[in-house]
Amino acid sequence: MHRDMSFLTWPFFDDYHRQLATELEAWCEVHLPVDHSDVDQACIQLVKMLGDGGWLNHSAINPDSSTHQSLDTRTLCLIRETLARHDTLADFSFAMQGLGTGAISLFGTQDQQQWLRKTRAGEALSGFALTEPRSGSDVANIALSAHLEGENYVLNGEKTWISNGGIADVYCVFARTGEAAGAKGLSAFLVPANSAGLTVAERLHTVAPHPLARLNFNKVEVHSSQMIGDAGSGFKVAMSVLDIFRSSVGAAALGMARRALHESLERSQSRQLFGAPLRDLQMVQGHLADMATQIDAAALLVYRAAWTKDQGVARVSKEAAMAKLYATEMAQKVIDQAVQIHGAEGVRSGATVECLYREIRALRIYEGATDVQKIIIAKQL
Repeated sequence: MHRDMSFLTWPFFDDYHRQLATELEAWCEVHLPVDHSDVDQACIQLVKMLGDGGWLNHSAINPDSSTHQSLDTRTLCLIRETLARHDTLADFSFAMQGLGTGAISLFGTQDQQQWLRKTRAGEALSGFALTEPRSGSDVANIALSAHLEGENYVLNGEKTWISNGGIADVYCVFARTGEAAGAKGLSAFLVPANSAGLTVAERLHTVAPHPLARLNFNKVEVHSSQMIGDAGSGFKVAMSVLDIFRSSVGAAALGMARRALHESLERSQSRQLFGAPLRDLQMVQGHLADMATQIDAAALLVYRAAWTKDQGVARVSKEAAMAKLYATEMAQKVIDQAVQIHGAEGVRSGATVECLYREIRALRIYEGATDVQKIIIAKQL
């Protein structure tokens, strides 16, 4: 697949990022896409492949390193953009290994971080259990309770729309420990999937198949040493993780949009209409120009946010929200235009642009819906 790599010359990147992008592109050409007929098995296979390829080393810090480490946001974004362009499930699998263990990378104890050996190697899958039936984007409204009884916390309640739900080996679970009202009374916990009382209540199905589930917590006991960060710091933990990974959602959308543009360019050259290639029609040229311009605008916002975070800025809430807002909305429009350019072929089940059309929709919702990103931006202003 032809790829325009010119954006890598932008000053947001170091030579390390350029080399990584080139090597990952070569790896993707050989290994992706995989068969999606069994989504659970595809994701398990992809996590193993990404682990064997060394790409999951970038999803979390190295627990065996004696030096201070931080997650490189530009690397996360480059990897997600590239994977999403080749195979959206590969992007999902990489993203969940990072998001599910982000709290452990940022706030975990040395013992908790031993899980990262397995997740980085592709030997264990992780999940990020934040959303509940009554608290999606409203994190402060979490109801799942965690009561301290002796040295253990007892968790009761449920989580829903949990990615990797049902196939994850470990979850980062956010619960109400009650130190204060609202956001100040939440804490984060490291909960192995085989914990007694933790069950999959329902597998959830969407327009673009992914491993998703509703999880039930019925008197799930976790030792106090499994709390990630301090008691009552759960909201801070969640927002710190999302500050890093929210930009990467925009990067995934960017990858999907680039693939849609690539497919549209191919179609415009191969499809004959009125005795000439589709590309000769000025209206089609105008659509392609709009698509390319919108993609570059989104890329600038995504990599500005990632670069800003990597400079050591404590919070990039506004920049990350702008990146996710614009990139996901842009990708929806670009992919919709790609379907239009393909005509009837664009709505054929299994066609590349048809798959992208279904895949992109969820990105405008998860990790903070578009309207929530607008609220975040407005508050920062």
